[in-house]
Amino acid sequence: MTDFFSTSSLVQCAALALIIGLSFLFSQWLTQRVTHEQSVWLGEPVHEGLLFPFCALMLCFVLKVTFHLLHQPIDLILMALPLLVFSVSVRLIARVLLFVAPNSPLMRALEKVFFWSAGFVCVLWVTNFLPDFLNELESIHLSIGKSQMNLRALLEGLASMIFVLIFSLWLSAAIERQLIAPTVQDLSMRRVLSNLLRSALLVVGVLVTMSSLGVDLTALSVLGGALGVGLGFGLQKLAANYVSGFVILLERSIRIGDYVKVENFEGEITDIKTRFTLIRSFSGRESIVPNELLISQPIENYSLQDPQVMLSTFIALDFQSDEHMVKVVLLEAALSCERVLREPAPAVLLQSFEEGALKFKLNFWINDPESGQQNVLSEVNFAVLQAVRQAQLQIPMPQRQLFWAAGQEGELLSPKN
Repeated sequence: MTDFFSTSSLVQCAALALIIGLSFLFSQWLTQRVTHEQSVWLGEPVHEGLLFPFCALMLCFVLKVTFHLLHQPIDLILMALPLLVFSVSVRLIARVLLFVAPNSPLMRALEKVFFWSAGFVCVLWVTNFLPDFLNELESIHLSIGKSQMNLRALLEGLASMIFVLIFSLWLSAAIERQLIAPTVQDLSMRRVLSNLLRSALLVVGVLVTMSSLGVDLTALSVLGGALGVGLGFGLQKLAANYVSGFVILLERSIRIGDYVKVENFEGEITDIKTRFTLIRSFSGRESIVPNELLISQPIENYSLQDPQVMLSTFIALDFQSDEHMVKVVLLEAALSCERVLREPAPAVLLQSFEEGALKFKLNFWINDPESGQQNVLSEVNFAVLQAVRQAQLQIPMPQRQLFWAAGQEGELLSPKN
């Protein structure tokens, strides 16, 4: 306590308080003038961002060098450095995880693990037990296959791998939001570019970390060969779906938000994964359609360049009906529906001469198939039925005439006779 209240200690405390205050004021000033939404450096409040502890750490290093050149004691400054390093590391991990995955429980758990691990190392650093702790870790050797590795090297390698992976996620998320999102308007292309960028950065990060640990990367060629054999024999369908997913995203033949029909699936595409595609129908059901099916089967896409779709309905009327009057009645019935387009106009065709009836075909157009087709078809059918009844047009009923032969005494003969 005597040393703490000495003149040199008070000067160091005042200098540390000054640099912390300057860092806080600078961070607050910059936060008020720069948009800090989805930013790693800035946060609200100020201490939630990375800029405040980082500026304090840099000024503390400058303070250490200055006091050292002036031949002044720096014992309190040396104690403050690990605390600031701990603060910078914790805020960096927290902001990056919040930037990459704001609502991920796994990221929250990883943040807590790093907080307690870094806090433990910080306590060892401040209390000067860190060198002894590291020496004890070096004395513990582990056998991994034919190679020997001490526990310190293993833990340092794992820590560096976590840092590299988090940095890769941060870099990919930053590139996606700052470069890909403003320049690529297509949602599907943006998704595939983001996935490829994130996968490439993560693979490079893992390879770099494994190389720094002394792992022989040539052993991965054996794993790659085994994986290729497995894909060739046992995972053909799975591999086909993944390849089809990337083909769909790259070709953009179908996109998120398109209204499509493939086989028995009809609805809006809500998401395109690398293995399957989600199609949501108007009934609220979501169908998981394998991507291979979207590549190998014909698809009706109602959301391409021309959104106009022609629908048809049929009606059979009596032979005595006036065909010109029928045409006018059907056209008026179709145009009475709000979703039916005036241009191109509806058309009435005499489809065929059926048994006991004239079969008419009514064609009409809509430009919003994503709002449903069966509902507008039903609306037109109701309007047609009402118009036919008001015009007193006859809809023929099925009729059959039976003739029976009379016997000698006037009785009806059985079919056998």
